[in-house]
Amino acid sequence: MTEPDFTNILDQLPYQEPFLFVDRIDKLDSEIAEGRYTFKPESAFYRGHFKGSPVTPGVLLTECCAQIGLACLGLYLLNSKGTAREEVAGIGMSEARMEFLHPVYPGETVKVRAVRQYFRFNKLKVDVKLFNEQGLLACRGQLSGMFKPRSL
Repeated sequence: MTEPDFTNILDQLPYQEPFLFVDRIDKLDSEIAEGRYTFKPESAFYRGHFKGSPVTPGVLLTECCAQIGLACLGLYLLNSKGTAREEVAGIGMSEARMEFLHPVYPGETVKVRAVRQYFRFNKLKVDVKLFNEQGLLACRGQLSGMFKPRSL
């Protein structure tokens, strides 16, 4: 059985290293986005968060959830209704409510699952969960984001 190829969605993301927090998309449809990312141990932010005991900052866990759960799912939904990436001028997070339950350490591969709550007027709201490498729920919450068309 072949694995799904979502390269077209990954290619449309407006991010690049060192601020790209999506390695692969495992599932993507009109209701769900699932993907993975490995936090690189050599990333600069680990040197100061925290001294001698590095932990992935919550803001970057939130960003990982937003890139997989909002950006990838939103681009998929826009593509499904005929909107090409070139027609999207910008993607922005408009709301984040996250709860952090377990740490994510340097080198861990996390899995994100986002479930669509609604998508209307180019605004997407999702429930997200991020699991650490041990399969523990590391954080969860709700994220909302906007997709601005070039025509505005």
